[in-house]
Amino acid sequence: MGFFYESTNFTGWAIWLFILFALMAFNELGRSTKWGGIILFLIVPIGLTIFVWPTTAAPGNEYGTGTWFNWVKTYSALAGCLGFMAIRYIPSLAKKKWVLCFPPLILAINILEAAIRDFQCFTYGAWNGAYVDNLWVMSGSWNIMNGIAGLLNIIAICGWVGIFISKDKTKDMIWPDMIWPWIIAYDLWNFAYTYNCIADHSFYCGLALLLSCTIPAFFIKKGAWLQHRAQTLALWIMFVMTVPSFADRIAPVATTHNPKAFFILSLLSLIANVALVIYQFNKIYKNKLNPLKDEIFVETKAYKKVVEENR
Repeated sequence: MGFFYESTNFTGWAIWLFILFALMAFNELGRSTKWGGIILFLIVPIGLTIFVWPTTAAPGNEYGTGTWFNWVKTYSALAGCLGFMAIRYIPSLAKKKWVLCFPPLILAINILEAAIRDFQCFTYGAWNGAYVDNLWVMSGSWNIMNGIAGLLNIIAICGWVGIFISKDKTKDMIWPDMIWPWIIAYDLWNFAYTYNCIADHSFYCGLALLLSCTIPAFFIKKGAWLQHRAQTLALWIMFVMTVPSFADRIAPVATTHNPKAFFILSLLSLIANVALVIYQFNKIYKNKLNPLKDEIFVETKAYKKVVEENR
């Protein structure tokens, strides 16, 4: 904690754990029942859009939730949840190849939004740290490194032609080619992004939020990482838009504002994503694959296990 974050007490960790498990629990509710998903990702957001967010996420508010990025991120995450639900529950959609372009497209858009935000934070010129739109940011080379890492992560999105719906009653959207190297590279990139651009909120929207989708992807429903990610992201950002004071006033855990911490995280993110792209393109070249038409990791144990468990 001392290098990346200011120290927190038992209460702070208890709140962090509550956020982690609440996100996982609501994700399971949205995943396990059709009506749970409809209520969480359609009915509740409509009510909040009309009656709550115009006040709590008004432009220029003191918590920084009124920026273009927060509004775009909210609705793009919700669009992903609803789109994935349509693919899961309308049998004819999952059989159409053009429909399967939606998951990688919405994922790429979300990553691109964040990469642009990293580059934007660099342009602020806040070399010693400053409040911009009521959020503390520190500009530096880390923004460029991590922005590039995000673009590489988009390039490494592969195998969406193999997306299918699981045979069990939850009808999860399974993407077997999205194996653990991509997920880890994404997590490192996204954590570095939150640390760079939402620094003093990243204890929650970085660590807790990423674990809330990564844990289910490894231990609860393998192969459904994107579904877990879309739903936990939508849940978190709806909460932040509704209770904007949470990370600043209610349960704040600030970063140390140490330039070395920013640099190290973004360097790790860049290295991981460069390695991922090299690994992936080596497989494409070696096996003479077309990344727009073929799945890349069909011979791996991770891929085979996901298919065996869900098809």
